[in-house]
Amino acid sequence: MKNKEFIIYEGEEYTIEWYYTRTEKSDAFEYFSDLAKVQQDKLLYLIRRMADTGVITNKEKFNYEGDHIFAFKPSPDRFLCFFFEGSKIIVTNAFKKQTQKLPPREKERAVKAKIDYTKRYKEGTYYE
Repeated sequence: MKNKEFIIYEGEEYTIEWYYTRTEKSDAFEYFSDLAKVQQDKLLYLIRRMADTGVITNKEKFNYEGDHIFAFKPSPDRFLCFFFEGSKIIVTNAFKKQTQKLPPREKERAVKAKIDYTKRYKEGTYYE
């Protein structure tokens, strides 16, 4: 994964990164790349704010979704993520909000990515 850019933004409080699978795929990054610049800027604003200050108090912009999964919410998009040791936040997957509730499939994808990331990080194989 030498050519992959993991870090989205490094702030005073957190470093925020894209999650990549073993096959070097990042659904969240691909989704982000396909967004219009105005939508990309909405996410980047929230990411910079969280990374620099360590908090976003507005639940309409950042919310706990259960199972140690959180969501950046630059309307109408959702970027799921989790906190990891070393002051990291890993962005796992993204989708366009179409219902009030978080789709269970999207949350499951985020939980699986968290498990995979943790395992590969502890094995020392994630950042190869």
